Amino acid sequence: MAAGDNAELVDAFLEFYRNYYRDEIGRLAQEYPSERKSLYVDWDDLFTFDRDLADDYRNQPEQLQEYAEEALRLYDLPVDVSLGQAHVRIEPLPDATEIRAIRSRHVNTLVTVRGIVRKATDVKSKMQVAAFECQRCGTLTRIPQSTGTFQEPHECQGCERQGPFLLNHDQSEFVDAQKIRVQESPEGLRGGETPQAIDVHIEDDITGNVTPGDHVAATGILRLEQQGNQQEKTPLFDHYLEGVSVRIDQEQFEDMEISEADKEEIVALSNEPDIYEQMVGSIAPSIFGYDQEKLAMILQLFSGVTKFLPDESRIRGDLHMLLIGDPGTGKSQMLSYIRHIAPRSVYTSGKGSSSAGLTAAAVRDDFGDGQQWTLEAGALVLADQGIAAVDELDKMNPDDRSAMHQALEQQEISVSKAGINATLKSRCSLLGAANPKYGRFDQYEPISEQIDLEPALISRFDLIFTVTDQPDEEHDRDLAEHILTTNYAGELNTQKMELTNVGVDQAEIDEMTDTVDPVIDPELMRKYIAYSKQNCYPRMTEDARGAIEQFYVDLRSKGMEEDAPVPVTARQLEALVRLAEASARVRLSDTVEESDADRAITIVRDCLKDIGVDPETGEFDADVVETGTSKTQRDRIKNLKQLIGDIEEDYDDGAPVDVVLDRADEIGMDPSKAEHEIEKLKQKGEVYEPRTDHLRTT
Repeated sequence: MAAGDNAELVDAFLEFYRNYYRDEIGRLAQEYPSERKSLYVDWDDLFTFDRDLADDYRNQPEQLQEYAEEALRLYDLPVDVSLGQAHVRIEPLPDATEIRAIRSRHVNTLVTVRGIVRKATDVKSKMQVAAFECQRCGTLTRIPQSTGTFQEPHECQGCERQGPFLLNHDQSEFVDAQKIRVQESPEGLRGGETPQAIDVHIEDDITGNVTPGDHVAATGILRLEQQGNQQEKTPLFDHYLEGVSVRIDQEQFEDMEISEADKEEIVALSNEPDIYEQMVGSIAPSIFGYDQEKLAMILQLFSGVTKFLPDESRIRGDLHMLLIGDPGTGKSQMLSYIRHIAPRSVYTSGKGSSSAGLTAAAVRDDFGDGQQWTLEAGALVLADQGIAAVDELDKMNPDDRSAMHQALEQQEISVSKAGINATLKSRCSLLGAANPKYGRFDQYEPISEQIDLEPALISRFDLIFTVTDQPDEEHDRDLAEHILTTNYAGELNTQKMELTNVGVDQAEIDEMTDTVDPVIDPELMRKYIAYSKQNCYPRMTEDARGAIEQFYVDLRSKGMEEDAPVPVTARQLEALVRLAEASARVRLSDTVEESDADRAITIVRDCLKDIGVDPETGEFDADVVETGTSKTQRDRIKNLKQLIGDIEEDYDDGAPVDVVLDRADEIGMDPSKAEHEIEKLKQKGEVYEPRTDHLRTT
């Protein structure tokens, strides 16, 4: 470009600022440099002002950035302020480039990438101009540090000798620098693709604003960095972004485009009287039955409303749900389906996850120059504002499972590793699946003894469903018919695709696939959920509040009788509220009606019947879930210990086991049950054997 062109471009930017950014530059002048150092320019504004100038900025960003900043320095300011070091930063371009789609043609052009921050280094001071002082004559020699390696002077500019030199920090120029790694967001990946990442080098006032787990739009100039080391270089180059601006995406589902036609279709759907049945029919239609579980999954996808109180405390709106069931009941398939239908989701399997992989890992690699530890976000952080589906929870190491406690209730993860203290956000719903301890459910045993999960973790789930596989002729016939129909529809479709000469009638295919197709198209369903969560924040009507309050108080009143267990706790009350809000969101309603409250009450009552009931008395007992031991069991253990204590006083060597078993009926316990409880007491160390077949209490 000629000098005349340069002046024209600077004038063009000056004209652009006067038309579009007069007030912004005025504010920048008032707050420069302590509070603000950058003017943020929207590329759309530049495009509207001058299409050619905007295209030039995109294709030759380095030169155009210089002219834009030169124009900012020349701008007539009403106050006596010099914007000498101010930056011009282009906001994210309207058409972001996918990280996996970056190619050689993008090098040295302006690109925007969207994703989630996987790692971030600490903010360091980077030397821009190094001032070297000659030890012989005291002359200062300034060397710009533009390349990756540190540049030193060859000779002194004063005495022309080759040193020695001393680096003068006071006269050198420094700038804050940070490196972040942006990885593709999980919601953009389909079909098990491995997410790709790109490093973004940022400087000055945009450093230190993002943490691992943040969803960002990063705009910068694509640069190349040669692979290999000093001795052995290769012709291959890595891409990285020289960051111009990094914006945290506050929007929940930034990359989901919902057109006006989509909105009309969503609103029309929400007004249909059988919307809940349609929703249930759209969840894993190849799996027969489980309507209540599928409805609960729908409500989990829509989630309750996250409330922010005036004292800055927060009540979570996300629902956590656990499916515990016999093998072959389709739990994993339902999880996979939810993962594909959720606008943002992360799927992981218990056996293949560690606590660091779920929460956050402190790693030391070439990203942080190999010297510093950096924080890497785990699955629950990546699922922020979405759903984390964790299959085979029971196969996980108990130590790894304990990492989930804080993430479920507080919805954040505190990390103190390798000198890093940080709190990451994990505002996600958890959908877990597990098998009973012994492979199958025994309906006569208390659930706590059949689930190999800690009571502290189980109690954090709003809903726990037991998915049992009981033989039932009518149900089994329907199930067999459904599975065979599903397979037949698949066979017809595959034959038509693979074999061209087979005379498969399209009408027959359509008729068969109708029975196994989801009622609502999965893509529309994803948009529906995203639209609802962005635009719908229902509040409760008096009727709904009254219904939930009445149900809760009625249940609790059963615990007021003498020796009665506590039926439910406040955790179930909060679950009811969240479910009712989610039910209103399905209808895109701004109010939670009594029908929503009734729907929530039905689901919670079903769950409590499954897991919150003492199998011996048939009464609701919150302790079954909260502590893992029902009140009946606790009373029985107490009575048994009392009996052993009474008997051991009559014998020098302790209470003989056969005498204890003989007298077990005194406390309403049959001998086999008593034997079982004695074994458990011995394991816990509450009784011991001073000699064989004799017991003493501790």
